[in-house]
Amino acid sequence: MENGKHFVNSSMGRRRVKYLDPKADLTFKLVFGEHPDLVMSLLNALLPLDPDGQITEVQYLSPEMVPDNPGKKYSVVDVRCRDQQGRQFIVEMQLCWNPFFKQRVILNASKAVVRQLDRGMHYSSIQPVYCLCLLNEAGLEGESDEFYHDFAISNTEHPERRIEGLRFVFVELPKFKPKTMVEKKMAVLWLRFLTEIDEKSVDVPVELLDNELTNKALGIVEESAMSEDQLYAYERFWLAVQDEQAFIEGGYLKGFKKGQAEGRARGEAEGRAEGRAEGRAEGRAEGRAEGRAEGRAEGEADGRESEKLDIARRMKAKGMPVSDIAEFTQLTVEAVNDL
Repeated sequence: MENGKHFVNSSMGRRRVKYLDPKADLTFKLVFGEHPDLVMSLLNALLPLDPDGQITEVQYLSPEMVPDNPGKKYSVVDVRCRDQQGRQFIVEMQLCWNPFFKQRVILNASKAVVRQLDRGMHYSSIQPVYCLCLLNEAGLEGESDEFYHDFAISNTEHPERRIEGLRFVFVELPKFKPKTMVEKKMAVLWLRFLTEIDEKSVDVPVELLDNELTNKALGIVEESAMSEDQLYAYERFWLAVQDEQAFIEGGYLKGFKKGQAEGRARGEAEGRAEGRAEGRAEGRAEGRAEGRAEGRAEGEADGRESEKLDIARRMKAKGMPVSDIAEFTQLTVEAVNDL
């Protein structure tokens, strides 16, 4: 640092600087979870806020709103805050893509809305919730080259008619190219900071050094600014993310969904067969109808139980913790232990 300015190695003899990846839990929260000016700049740059609706003040909120599970234990980093108008903002960094990501984002945002309303309060007190989701892996929109995706609740025939209250912005970082957002300088700078700075960075873009805010962020993620405990936590975080990514790629999620489909189909087939058999025994139309209904219900119940057991066996064979298996399948811990 020189006069509060962060510098890097150059032909002028400035010292060599080594950085940590700002997308990790530790560094992301050090930058955006402890410096209101930086998170305000990021939100104002990347969210579709009106010129007269820019964020000028933030208060940090508790980051934990949903329990951890195998689809979100290490690979999701989030920062939450409220602005001067009472609007809430959730900033998430999704490191490993999984098919349940969008549903979890919706759940998170919905909880942020619901928890605003205490008993006796009027609905008018509910303020909008904005989710800014930064994706480290492409996958949201398939083969599309677009990296910025803005979702709002709107009329399907008249998109300009909207219900305000929830807004989702997804940014696929691997698809980002600086030239595609030249009209928003600060947005480009923050996205370059997130995509171009990591442990391998040698030549830092001069644009990041010249800007006061991104320059400050660079100083925060400098390795020499970290304690030994922080560096240890940083390394363990990336190891955990790698393990989680291998777990996902190893077919757990695919097997889980396949097990659900197979169990449901088997239950429905058994229910139909049993219902037909009981219906024929009755010999009357009413008896057949009742028998089919009862048989289908029993068969579906048996099928769902069989589905849970099949899924639990797969998860247990892959070494999943018993408590996580019980949470996913809604079986008791004792039932899982007996498998």
